[in-house]
Amino acid sequence: MAADDESFSEFWQHYLRHHAQEGTRLLHMLGTGLAALALLAAIITVNPLIALAGVVIGYLLAWTGHFVVERNRPAMESHPAWALLCDVRMFRLWITGRLGSEARVG
Repeated sequence: MAADDESFSEFWQHYLRHHAQEGTRLLHMLGTGLAALALLAAIITVNPLIALAGVVIGYLLAWTGHFVVERNRPAMESHPAWALLCDVRMFRLWITGRLGSEARVG
């Protein structure tokens, strides 16, 4: 579990360690991507249930990665807002092909 007094940079390193296996990262990418698409669809259709369903399914995918693949607990327990920022950061790095080098440094 991350320390309550750590910086965001330290939390990012903690977050990367909790997402070390490719399967965990893949499930997070699927979950984050699905949640983002659901949010966009909800805005277009003005149907908040689509966003809610996308977020719930996205978290289920991500947590499956932690409990089944990584066998750890989600990093969001200590800093939920930072964990969301890290999810978005990891997704962005994955899409741009830079996650591998970032994860190796972490």
